[in-house]
Amino acid sequence: MTRTLELLGVFFSLVACLCSLVTLMIPQWLTLSTELLPTESFQLGLWEACVVQDLGMTECLPYNTLLGLPSDIRLARILMCTAVATGLIGLLLAIPGINLVNSCRRTESFKAKRTLKMLGGIFSIVAGVLGLVPVSYVAHLTVLRFFDESVPSVVPRWEFGDALFLGWTAGFLHLVAGFLMVTSCLFMQDERCSLHQSVALYRAQMTRTERSPRARTEYV
Repeated sequence: MTRTLELLGVFFSLVACLCSLVTLMIPQWLTLSTELLPTESFQLGLWEACVVQDLGMTECLPYNTLLGLPSDIRLARILMCTAVATGLIGLLLAIPGINLVNSCRRTESFKAKRTLKMLGGIFSIVAGVLGLVPVSYVAHLTVLRFFDESVPSVVPRWEFGDALFLGWTAGFLHLVAGFLMVTSCLFMQDERCSLHQSVALYRAQMTRTERSPRARTEYV
């Protein structure tokens, strides 16, 4: 039970980190298409704006300034970078804490592994929240601007891009991964090496080593 939960948690955390990184990098946060230019569409991301033509050609222009960006783009960029970093830290902390890393554990090792896995789950949950906030905020502003009655209907409106749906998926997977890791810590049992068995085994090995030369002498 414990190994299944922690392995699923690590797997979901890895997939969530990859999805968060892709969400951060791709420019398909918002898309725009107009009837005046049916052969072209526009894409808006956190780092650049792109023009996509029907022939498959894409031309992107990175942002030249940070202070001149809209507040939602600046906030999304900061939170998504923080979410990616937090998710990676959580994954790196959780991997040494799973049961498959070491076969024999003492009491100190058990507590350390449990602490690492618990921290990995907490960091994963925090990464999920940090990833869901900017995606949901940008989506909320997009909906408000799309149904803004003060803007004429002939003016094109921005719509959801693929990055928003990928960001929601990454945030949800981070939350699931963190929940699985924390839950696996609750079912984790203290499997420690028995000191008496280790001493008895050591004495038996020493006895065999001492007897082996005598046995050879008596045989000769």
